Amino acid sequence: MTSRPVIIGFDGTPASERTVREVAALLAPRPAMVVVVWEAGLAFEAATTPAIEAPPVARDIQPAFDADQELYDAASRVAERGAALAVEAGLAATSLAIADDATVADTLIRIARENHARAIAVGTHSHRGISNLLLGSTSRDLLQHAPCPVVVVPDA
Repeated sequence: MTSRPVIIGFDGTPASERTVREVAALLAPRPAMVVVVWEAGLAFEAATTPAIEAPPVARDIQPAFDADQELYDAASRVAERGAALAVEAGLAATSLAIADDATVADTLIRIARENHARAIAVGTHSHRGISNLLLGSTSRDLLQHAPCPVVVVPDA
């Protein structure tokens, strides 16, 4: 079996860029998969959901499909940028933009299982007040359900 990758959840924010750098400092030259999870179907749902009490009308759904394609393309570019950062930091990285089929945590867990990942890494985002003391839902869900170790990198 090839070396098991670390899965890095990436969203293009400074916090996720910091996560890539910190993971590389810990695990380079290990293989990594930089994953951007995006939500497909929002434009299609908006285009096909009738308003309450609206009469049925024919709808052109092509713009919704086009919008989804644009979202996928944008997610792919963000994932590629994250993988480039990872390579620059010393990881043997690839990129993946994937539509979520549940939550971000569930999608990252599925990718980790499918790839026999060594670990999953995510960053936290700055919050104000009491929420600073709590992990975000993605981090918490990963810690509770991931099939491998989870690295949570705090926001600077």
